[in-house]
Amino acid sequence: MRDELRRHWDLVTIVVLTLILVPIIYFLPDNPLRIVIGLPFILFFPGYALIAFLFPEKKSIDVVERIALSFGLSIAVTPLIGLALNYTPFGIRLDPILACIGAFNMIFSIIAFYRRKRAEDPFLPIQLPAIFNSLKSNFKQGSKIDRLLNIILIVSIAASLIALVYVIAVPKQGEKFTEFYILGPDGKAHNYPTNLTVGENATVIIGIANHEYREVDYAVEIWLVDSSFVNNTTIVNHMYFFDSFSVRLAHTPVNLEGNWTPQWELRYNFSLEMPGQYKMWFLLFKDQMPFEGVRYQDYVNSGMASKIVDAVEGKILSLNLSMNVKE
Repeated sequence: MRDELRRHWDLVTIVVLTLILVPIIYFLPDNPLRIVIGLPFILFFPGYALIAFLFPEKKSIDVVERIALSFGLSIAVTPLIGLALNYTPFGIRLDPILACIGAFNMIFSIIAFYRRKRAEDPFLPIQLPAIFNSLKSNFKQGSKIDRLLNIILIVSIAASLIALVYVIAVPKQGEKFTEFYILGPDGKAHNYPTNLTVGENATVIIGIANHEYREVDYAVEIWLVDSSFVNNTTIVNHMYFFDSFSVRLAHTPVNLEGNWTPQWELRYNFSLEMPGQYKMWFLLFKDQMPFEGVRYQDYVNSGMASKIVDAVEGKILSLNLSMNVKE
């Protein structure tokens, strides 16, 4: 049995490297071996195992065709596995993709191993120098068109691998954005304190998450605004300053696989001393100091009204609550 495993070292290598890759991904996520083994795991092993299963005989296809088809089929098989997972409860995530591709590689490698054993003239892997000599011989004996096609094939495969390595080594930044939200006192998006009496204590939770790929100084301004909408235009009648604060946050990556966790939240307690119906606006600014005004002073004629207009038009990241404060 040991001699058989040595003869079919290519299939054994696929199984062994697949088993090695799993602990590396989970326990050594920053190890370079993750990329070194991961690339052939995705781009070569699936196609090679499938080709070995389909063509166990040596005479079926030559070495060049076997290698070329291995890359081509891998590029076809891997997306199909992802597409199939997309329609299952597991979804396209690391765990199911790793399990499915790993199982595909191992199952077809094991079946191919037994098919080779039963073949009359099985394909057996050879040493790299022999492979190189075979490729060189086939290249010299082929016609000019065959040589040109082989060169184009080799260059295309090399360019694809180089491009993939570059994309993995220098990953493109995702969309830059900031999460800004307000929750009720129980941490849910409901039960907001919008109906109050003068002096009544109220609580909301203000949350910010920085996905800007850099450290950001955030400023939050809170205004009590009386506005109207006339002829498709926002008219700010009164704009009372209420509060402001700032916070500096480092970049935090978006978690697409695990449970959502907040980066920064403030349990904001307040009470209103001014009766009436108005909106409490929460304006978020990046890389600037918050405006420090006098609480309940009307700044509508000081140029501040443009902030509310910009917030209504979506030019400023903002949130608002419709307040009804009774005496």
